[in-house]
Amino acid sequence: MSRVAKNLVTKLLSQAGISLNGNQPWDILVNNDRFYTRAMRGSLGFGESYTDGDWDVESIDALFRRIIRMDVACSPMVLANKVLLDMKARLTNLQSRIGSRAIAATHYDLDHRLYENFLGPYNQYTCCFYNKAQSLEEAEIEKLEMVCNKLDLKEGDRVLDIGCGWGGFAKYAAETHGCRVTGISISKQQVTYARDYTSGLPVDIGECDYRDLPERLETGAFDKAVIIGMIEHVGYKNYRRIFEIVSRLLKNDGLFLLHTIGNSRVTKVVDPWIEKYIFRNSMAPAMAQLAHALEGIFVVQDWENYGHYYAPTLADWQARFEANWPLIATIDTPRPFDERFRRMFNYYFLSCKAGFESEHIYLWHLVMSKEGHGRGVYPRVNLLA
Repeated sequence: MSRVAKNLVTKLLSQAGISLNGNQPWDILVNNDRFYTRAMRGSLGFGESYTDGDWDVESIDALFRRIIRMDVACSPMVLANKVLLDMKARLTNLQSRIGSRAIAATHYDLDHRLYENFLGPYNQYTCCFYNKAQSLEEAEIEKLEMVCNKLDLKEGDRVLDIGCGWGGFAKYAAETHGCRVTGISISKQQVTYARDYTSGLPVDIGECDYRDLPERLETGAFDKAVIIGMIEHVGYKNYRRIFEIVSRLLKNDGLFLLHTIGNSRVTKVVDPWIEKYIFRNSMAPAMAQLAHALEGIFVVQDWENYGHYYAPTLADWQARFEANWPLIATIDTPRPFDERFRRMFNYYFLSCKAGFESEHIYLWHLVMSKEGHGRGVYPRVNLLA
């Protein structure tokens, strides 16, 4: 079996110009022969064998750029390993109330000091913008200001932030634009941190599932609404419901900005390795899935792709993670930040970086208004203004 596995894996990788024990930056250096049988399990076994040290590579992102561009991920052997996950997504709601909490428990509730050691000052765990920015700090502000500009934020605006994370957008909008922000998250760690982080500002942070918002908040209470890097955890079966909730809470002349990773094709699941080790019960929407869910609820005023900015974002995160690893490794936490964890996060950062560089995944901004309440020409698309 191991000989058959070695022949099949070698042949598959060779289609992408990847050699085993070669001398190119993207060539795989095999440390343990069990790599071959584990790689037969597709992306899950491939990733697990890396985190366990079965193989190394000089450049993870260069390796994945070749895999993506040669469409190795769509080979029958690889696709077969997604069948059970895809079937589960079709037969159940992976992002139910219970399912949604899995991502908080396994990822966002990790010790916040981990994230402080690779994120910027506003804790933006989403794509930052590198138009003029020369550092992660500048890129965070460039991204936050872009969001505020697209929403035409004004002093006194009431803003709803669904999936507020550690409170970075809420803090920025309140401090620089004089907004009153209501933020929610289902992560206890994030809520505790965000409340302290935004203390003294007109910001209210609550632990709440988005499905409970209609019972907690007044209809039409908000001038603006944002979902920044959270709808990836909502799931295709729940898109329409969350959009209906946003519409209900938004004023008739309000604006809604959705900041999300976008998928190049319709799917119902995320990569199996990412699903198991990084983002449980998550998926990135395709354009058709969002468009269908928005029908009759929102008018899309603006839809832009900033995916190439995610590559330098991930590169900066990974560089900071590596530079601060000696500090991260000493954090006393129930889940040890050991060498396997280090390899896992590096694999996650750099494989995703390759996905954005290859335009296999995107980063979209959608600006929307409520259907039936015309606002006229959206200023950012009026080129004569």
